[in-house]
Amino acid sequence: MSLTPTWPHAWLLIASMLAGALNAMAGGGSFLSFPALLGTGILPIPANATNTVALWPGQFASIAAYWEDLKHNLRLLVPLGTAALLGGLGGAIVLLRTGQATFLHLVPWLLLVAALLFAASNPISKWLQRRAVEHKLAQVEDGASLPASRLSLAPLFLGMVLVCFYIGYFGAGAGFLVMSLLAIFGVEEINQINALKVVTTCLANGIAVVTFVVERQVVWHYCLLMMVTAAVGGYFGGRYSRRVDARIMRAAVVVIGLGMAAYFFWKEAS
Repeated sequence: MSLTPTWPHAWLLIASMLAGALNAMAGGGSFLSFPALLGTGILPIPANATNTVALWPGQFASIAAYWEDLKHNLRLLVPLGTAALLGGLGGAIVLLRTGQATFLHLVPWLLLVAALLFAASNPISKWLQRRAVEHKLAQVEDGASLPASRLSLAPLFLGMVLVCFYIGYFGAGAGFLVMSLLAIFGVEEINQINALKVVTTCLANGIAVVTFVVERQVVWHYCLLMMVTAAVGGYFGGRYSRRVDARIMRAAVVVIGLGMAAYFFWKEAS
C-alpha cells in the first residue's frame, strides 16, 4: 500500500512529538523519530544527522537539572568531556564517510543493538543501586566515611572514547553504556552517575551536531519542525511521567525498538 504524499510528513510530526515525550519519560525517542525521517524519503545519513540535531537541544537543557550532582565530580569533567568530544567527533566523521547504502544495511542492526541496550537498562540500574547501597553499608560498618574510590582515569578515558564514538555514529541506547563504565571505574552514587552521563552524552552529541551542520547534512525544514514538536512532547512527557509506571514505559520502548528493527530487517530481505 503506497502512502499519500502528506502522510509521511504528518507521521514525522507525530513521531517527533512522541519521541520528545519518550525521552522525557524513559528515553528511546529515536526509535520513532529516526524511522519517521527515513519514511519521508530522506537519505539515511542525513536522516540520522537531522534526528541528532533535532533532539539535541532537549539534552542540553537537561544539564541544569544535574548541576548540584556535578559539583561532586568536577575533576572528571575535563577527561570525560575530552573523551566525549574525541569519540563523538570520530563517530560523526566515520558516519559521513559511510556510504548511504552501507549505512542503510546497518540500520536494522543498529536499531537491534540499541533496543537490546535499552532492555539491559533496568538490570543495569538495579545493579548500580545495589552498588550504592553496599557502599553506604560499608561506611556504616566501618564507623567512618571511606575514602572515595580512586578512578582509573586512563581505562575510563579510553572506554568513554569508544562509547562516545558509537554516540557520534548512531547513539541510541548509549546512555547506559556510559553509566556502566562510570560505575565500573569507581563512581558510586547513582545521581552523580546520571549527571556525568548527561554531560558526556550531551558533549558527544553536541560535537556530532556541529559536524553535521558544518558538513551540511541537516535537512533544516524537517529539523526545525521536529525541534518544536519534540519540545512540546517533552513538556507533556515530563509533566505526566510520574503518573506512568516506569516498567511499562521501558517495556514499551523495547518493544518499539525491536519492532522497528524487525521492520527494517523485513524491508531489507524483501
